[in-house]
Amino acid sequence: MTDDVLLVHGGTPLEGEIRVRGAKNLVPKAMVAALLGHEPSRLRNVPDIRDVKVVRGLLQLHGVTVRSGDEPGELILDPSHVESANVADIDAHAGSSRIPILFCGPLLHRLGHAFIPGLGGCDIGGRPVDFHFDVLRQFGAVIEKHPQGTMLEAPQRLRGTKIDLPYPSVGATEQVLLTAVLAEGVTELRNAAIEPEITDLICVLQKMGAIISIGTDRTIQITGVDRLTGYTHRALPDRLEAASWACAALATGGDIYVRNARQLEMMTFLNVFRKVGGAFEVDDHGIRFWHPGGELNAIALETDVHPGFQTDWQQPLVVALTQATGLSIVHETVYESRLGFTSALNQMGAHIQLYRECLGGTPCRFGARNFLHSAVVSGPSKLQGGDLVIPDLRGGFSYLIAALAAQGTSRVHGISLIDRGYENFRQKLTDLGAHVETPDEVR
Repeated sequence: MTDDVLLVHGGTPLEGEIRVRGAKNLVPKAMVAALLGHEPSRLRNVPDIRDVKVVRGLLQLHGVTVRSGDEPGELILDPSHVESANVADIDAHAGSSRIPILFCGPLLHRLGHAFIPGLGGCDIGGRPVDFHFDVLRQFGAVIEKHPQGTMLEAPQRLRGTKIDLPYPSVGATEQVLLTAVLAEGVTELRNAAIEPEITDLICVLQKMGAIISIGTDRTIQITGVDRLTGYTHRALPDRLEAASWACAALATGGDIYVRNARQLEMMTFLNVFRKVGGAFEVDDHGIRFWHPGGELNAIALETDVHPGFQTDWQQPLVVALTQATGLSIVHETVYESRLGFTSALNQMGAHIQLYRECLGGTPCRFGARNFLHSAVVSGPSKLQGGDLVIPDLRGGFSYLIAALAAQGTSRVHGISLIDRGYENFRQKLTDLGAHVETPDEVR
């Protein structure tokens, strides 16, 4: 498919202004939360990305009316007539997203049952859905697996419970929140994820009438209520997309103003960006990122859950580190397979060696499990255009950055995967002066 291929002519610094809208890791979950209410909800700052389209389709299959509001990026979601969906229709969404798993709790509350198809998402490491089902069982759900998916039932009202996560998983925390708010009694969640997108989801649920408190020790307590209303909420901006454009500015020697980027949620990234040698300037409307000239600095870096350095920031930054002088060490502790994308960078001329050992300051859960989860990046490297096949969302955007920083032309395959989380990225690249085109446009 030529429309799923992008030709990228590298060697030109990216310069100009782009805008980020609501966070991919919040907006679809806030849309699911609308299922819990009995009145319409109004969600603003919604990006035009594929994950939003998937959730919109699933909501409509279950009787939720979804329409655009008065301002751009506004959705009005009316769950007044929630109903069971046809299994075959739900199954048509299988493989397109992992978000359907988060429909379980809301549908159990509204209908007493739910069907969840097989799930897709990026292949960057284990994100077992069985843990979600184990959590739902603790609330009182009865779960039966079928070849096409999983059927869940709630013979009685779900009950609050105590849950201690073995790892502060974002998805598991979201599952608990979306289930506990209408469960009978109190739910205590220990070792919870506390990412900004989780906090924003809690804000959404609190607006709906939920009672949720966050402790200083990663403990979240949810007191179940009998009924929730709708909400009006403006989604926080996408800090992960903003960081991707920042890395693109650094790798290409460019200067990009990211409108709507916010300092608070990006403080950890900004510190690392400055250590590498990038420059940034914060104002009331966004953040300007640029390469100030001179050499970039090699660094040692470990990814971690918030407030640590986010795993989704790692891949774009690794591309920038190929242009830094010296040896950079990157220890990935969140997803065991996230460094696999570097083999294509090596084919372009980068020098990246992967290791099974924990090369960071602390051992992690992957250290004894034979995963290539640490990298040594030697730079600076002169990248050359290549033939690239996108492996996952963040890796895909990282390939675009590498192609833009390289000399010559790269042919990037599977470009539609980037649409999952980057709104209108082709137009944004053009606005920043990138030379990109489809094979059809060359003819």
